[in-house]
Order: sequence, then structure tokens, then C-alpha cells
Amino acid sequence: MSNKEEMELEESGQSRRHFLKNVLGLGGAAVVLGAYQEFADNPEQLLDNLEQGLTAVALPDDFDPTQPNDVLMRMQAELRRALQKPVNERRWVMVIDLRKCIGCHACTIACVAENKLPPGVVYRQVVEDEIGTYPNVSKRFMPRPCLQCANPPCVPVCPVNATYTRADGIVVMDYDRCIGCRYCMNACPYNSRYFDFGFSKYDETPKQNDSVLAEEGEVIESLPAFEYGKARIRRRERSPIGNVRKCHFCAHRLEVGELPACVSTCIGRSTYFGDASDPDNLVAELIASPNVMRLREELGTEPKVYYLV
Repeated sequence: MSNKEEMELEESGQSRRHFLKNVLGLGGAAVVLGAYQEFADNPEQLLDNLEQGLTAVALPDDFDPTQPNDVLMRMQAELRRALQKPVNERRWVMVIDLRKCIGCHACTIACVAENKLPPGVVYRQVVEDEIGTYPNVSKRFMPRPCLQCANPPCVPVCPVNATYTRADGIVVMDYDRCIGCRYCMNACPYNSRYFDFGFSKYDETPKQNDSVLAEEGEVIESLPAFEYGKARIRRRERSPIGNVRKCHFCAHRLEVGELPACVSTCIGRSTYFGDASDPDNLVAELIASPNVMRLREELGTEPKVYYLV
């Protein structure tokens, strides 16, 4: 198409590019690409990618971790590098800097949205603690996902082997095996497991038999969650309702080269994720810090979630 023809389409309102520019604006495109500094000055690249149906802008091949970059770019590049190794050679680790966490709960909301979590199920809770004495008081916040223990006490108590440790160290659930006995919940010393009782955010809304609202007694959510790489829509008498659920480091995102939702969404850049078996990885550097700690280390569970204090 010639430039003249494209201009005519834009003037008539028929150009998709024209539409995207109206929606995003050049400034909006730069905001969307804030984490991708090399594209921030070229919003046309975003428009091209949107027109092609892409959901994200790929990292540049010449990404240099030694140069100043957004930490998300470094973690994304390191994740891509880790995925080139055999699964059993990866050691996924999460590091949370408590000095940077402001208690915004963005990570919690991102997790709920990503995994379509129902009421009562929160993979990424943020524990709040008030410290000091009046009038000199303040709050500190501790995000607490599943700690992905190397010696998980939840695994050996499961009578049907529904919870197990993957080759890369992530402790996961098999919803099709789980019988809902909740032994694993009792065994977890961190209260990081939750039971899906079948509650819905729409339980109090009017129900009728039509294409919009579900029939009486059904779960209304219609969008599937993609936990463990399988699309599931919550329905009565079907998994994961009646099963134990937990954080899995967004394993379905990792397998396609994306960081966990909580990491990507943290506005304070207080959550880090990567392969600790790579000495050049950011998390490998952080867990070697003198101010690092893990919760209840005396239990010998060897958590893979570290905290900087």
C-alpha cells in the first residue's frame, strides 16, 4: 500500500494503525513500553506488534546486563537463558526485598487475575505488621507466596500423590488426583495452601437461565484459568473446586518465557525471580547478600523464597 493510500485510509477512519494511535496515543505507547527502554522512543514498534496480534514486545537480542536497564529486562533475559537448560538443571528462586515493599497489594491482585482465583483463595498474601509505639508507629509488609520448599512437608502426607515436586523444584498440585482431604494444608508450616470451596464472586447476584447469567447453583465464571498449562473453567463438581490450591510460581508462564505475574506487576521492583543455579543470575547475587533470610529455617524445609531485610 502506498503512503498516499494509507493516508486516505487513516483520514476515513478505516486504518487499524489510526485506531490504535487514537486509543494509546504516542505518550500512552511510551508508558506501555516503559520497561523496554530501547522501544520507548519508537512507539511505532508497539503499533506494529499490536497489529500483528502480539501480546508483548520481545527483548532485543543484544541485551547487555552490564548496562543500565530496568531490572525486569534483566530478569526476562535471564529467564530466557535458563529455559535453554535441561529442566532438572534449573533452580527457580524468588527474592523479596522487604525494604522496598510498600504494601500496595498489586502482586496479590495480579495473581488473582492471572489464575482466576475465587474468594477465599489467595496465592500471594501480603502480611501486614504494625511496629513501634504510639505516636512513632509504622507498618511493614511481607508478601508470602508458597515458599516452594526443597523439603516440603506437604508432599509426603498426601495419600494420593496429588502434590509433588517437579524436576525444576516447583511444588505443584494435580487437581485430577486431589481428593480434598486437606492433609497438605495441615502439614504446611507457612499456611500457603488454600481450599477451593466453590465460592464465586457472583454468588449474591441474580441468576437466570440465559446466555449472560448462569443457572441457579452454577459458578458463573466463564473465563478459563491456565494453571499448569491446562485451560480450566470453574464448574460445580469439577476440579479445581473441591481441591487444594497453591502458588506455583506461575509455572504456565515460565514455560512460555514469561515471569510470574507478581514479579511483572510489582511497582516497587521489590520481587525478583530467576535461576539460582546460574552464578551470573540476579537472584544468585541477591541470596548471597549478608542481609538475606528465610522463614522458619529451623524446620529444615529449605524454602526457595528469600527475603532481604
